[in-house]
Amino acid sequence: MIILSATTENDLKSKMRWLISGRFLFAVLLLVSTVVFQLSNPGSPVSEARTDLYVLIFLLFVLSPVYFVWLKLGVKKTALAYGQIIVDTCFVTWIIFLTGGFSSFFSFLYIMVIIYSSILLYRRGSLVMAALCSLQYAVLMQLEHMGFLDPASGNSAVDIVNFSGIQVFYKISITTMAFFAVALLSSVLSEQARKTKKELRVMEEQIKRVEKMAYLGEMAANLAHEIKNPLASLAGSIQLLREEVVYDPGHDKLMQIVLRETDRLSSLSSNFLLCARPQRGNPEKINLGTALKETVELFEKDHTLKKRIGIETEIASDIWVEMDPLHLRQITLNLLLNASEAIEKKGTIKIASTPVKPNAVEVSIMDNGSGIKKEIIPSIFDPFFTTKPSGTGLGLSIVHSLLDSCNSILEVESEVNRGTIMRFKLKRVDPSIAN
Repeated sequence: MIILSATTENDLKSKMRWLISGRFLFAVLLLVSTVVFQLSNPGSPVSEARTDLYVLIFLLFVLSPVYFVWLKLGVKKTALAYGQIIVDTCFVTWIIFLTGGFSSFFSFLYIMVIIYSSILLYRRGSLVMAALCSLQYAVLMQLEHMGFLDPASGNSAVDIVNFSGIQVFYKISITTMAFFAVALLSSVLSEQARKTKKELRVMEEQIKRVEKMAYLGEMAANLAHEIKNPLASLAGSIQLLREEVVYDPGHDKLMQIVLRETDRLSSLSSNFLLCARPQRGNPEKINLGTALKETVELFEKDHTLKKRIGIETEIASDIWVEMDPLHLRQITLNLLLNASEAIEKKGTIKIASTPVKPNAVEVSIMDNGSGIKKEIIPSIFDPFFTTKPSGTGLGLSIVHSLLDSCNSILEVESEVNRGTIMRFKLKRVDPSIAN
């Protein structure tokens, strides 16, 4: 749903390729180590379990190309990741059983599974796998302790039978806590890495837009002056002609068209200059809640919107920011107008402001309109880019430039036929502290 959804999907696909390759490499190492161990210890417990080990290794080799094929066929990535990792937990349980059960030193493989599940599936996935690993380990230990299973070991079964139920329960509990601790820690690190990666991508897009706007700014400054001066002369000349020539309805109508189009071109050149080279304005401390509510009231006065669009507000009170009030109004109005144009018939727009840490406030404008195709989202801030028949394509460019002038960025989340969320953050200030 977010602007980075396609990239996130590609990231998951890339991580799964690495997982499949790593699993294949693990199968190779397991095969080599099993062969070497058997040759050097022909009478060992592992040697006795060689048939089952070879079956397990064979399955690992077979599943690797199968996983690659499913990945190529476009199977849902999240479901495929869950499926692979669940199968991996079963393989780990099998390996532990074949290498001694209670006395096996391969239980650390559960932790490896939990770690890479947090990398692929983040917190929810890692906790699910921690629970699954704990359940499998507990069942295996209990069955071995009760004598229902006899692992491929010379005396491990006897060892665990000699332990009391409390001792076995204690080991299972400690192991379970270790699994969940690893799941929580690794998922926190994965979430932080994902957040950082997302912020880096957003910053990269921001830098590209700034570079593009810097080039356009140089061109726009000269072009706007070159256009506005002749337009002013043209409009003035037409006004003089209207006053001096004999009134003729047909001629007067043509002159009105010229004046109207002259004003439109002048406004267009001013907007282009604003989006390419925004003015710093006159920053002052303003109550964000009050300013947003006034802008919403102004927007609601548009009679064409009253019958088809409902406005919902969830605006936090007593939050102050420092910026030009006119810039804030223009940003909010442009985003509200953009949201209303995305709603073809009836719909709802929700504007909200939420305090976020550290010392910031997030303003979001959500609609349930037609949404934006993910392939065109990177282009919506480009000047004159529009998918609307009557739009100029400068609204979001102006919003982006005004936010950039106050060190903020506009983030976009959208899904076709589901709606769009546009949000930006502003720094909070204390109104009692003088500038």
